[in-house]
Amino acid sequence: MAMLNFSGTYTALVTPFTPFTDAIDAAAFDRLLEQQIAGGVSGVVPCGTTGESPTLSPDEQTQLVKRCVEVCKGRTQVIAGTGSNDTRRAIEASREAERLGADAVMVVAPYYNKPSQEGLLQHFRAVANAVKCAVVVYNVPGRTGIDILPTTLARIAEACPNVTCTKEATGNVLRAQQIACLLGDRMTVLSGDDALTLPMIAIGARGVISVTSNVLPGQVSEATALALAGKFAEARKAHLALVPVHDAMFIESNPAPAKAALAALGMMNDAVRAPLVRASDAAKRAVAEALTAFPPK
Repeated sequence: MAMLNFSGTYTALVTPFTPFTDAIDAAAFDRLLEQQIAGGVSGVVPCGTTGESPTLSPDEQTQLVKRCVEVCKGRTQVIAGTGSNDTRRAIEASREAERLGADAVMVVAPYYNKPSQEGLLQHFRAVANAVKCAVVVYNVPGRTGIDILPTTLARIAEACPNVTCTKEATGNVLRAQQIACLLGDRMTVLSGDDALTLPMIAIGARGVISVTSNVLPGQVSEATALALAGKFAEARKAHLALVPVHDAMFIESNPAPAKAALAALGMMNDAVRAPLVRASDAAKRAVAEALTAFPPK
C-alpha cells in the first residue's frame, strides 16, 4: 500500500454535541466537514485530543470516522485519531478506522501510564504492525506526561515502515530540528502547535495539525501554503495576523474556546463533555475580540 503524502493544513476536528442529550450532533459535524473542505485543508483529523477522544465511546469513535470518510469522499485526507493508553484498545481502534476507509491513523503517546522509552517502542510497533495504512505518531508531553524522545522515534521508524509522520507538540522548535537532523526525509514532521507552524516549517516541517483551522480553515491553509512555498515574507505576515486567534483558542482548555467561536458563527452548540466545561464569559469575549480584529487593519 502506497504511503500517504503529508503536507499542508490538517484540522484537528472538534466533536459537536447536542445540548441536553450530550449526543454527537451529526448535522453539525457534517457542516464542519464541508466548511473544512471548502477552506482547502489537506486533511481532517477526527477523534483526536481536540475531538475529546478520551470521553468518546468506541461506538462513537466508529460513528465519527465512518461519517468523516463518507462525507469527505476522497476530497480531503482523513487521519483518524485511534490512540489510547491501552495498547489493545489502540490496535482495535486503528484496525476499525482502516476498515472504515481512513487514509491514516494518528496514535497519541499512551497517557497516564508513563511507559518507558522501550514501552513506547513496543506500543507503537504493536499498533503499526496491526494495520497497513500510514501511522502518525503524536507526541504531546503536556497532555500525556511522557515524551517520545527523537532516538525512540528513530527506533520506531526503523521497526515500522508505515510510521511515516509525527505530530510534534512539545512546544519546542528545537525538537522538530532534532528529528529532522536524525531522520531527514524518512519522517514527515507536522506542527502540533498553531503558533509554531511557521518556524517549524522553516526548519523542515511539512505543515500543521491545527485547532484554529476549525474556525478559519481557509486562512490557516493559506498561511501554511505560503510557508511551504518558501514565500516567507508573505507567510510571516499571514502567520502573525493569526497569532491573536491562535492565542485565543487556548485561553482555556482546548476545545472549549474553539467551540465557543464555532457557536458564535452558528456552526454548532458550544457544549463539551465533563470534566471539561464550556468557555467562560471572559474567554468568549476574548475569542470574539480576536475574531473581530482578524484580519488586522
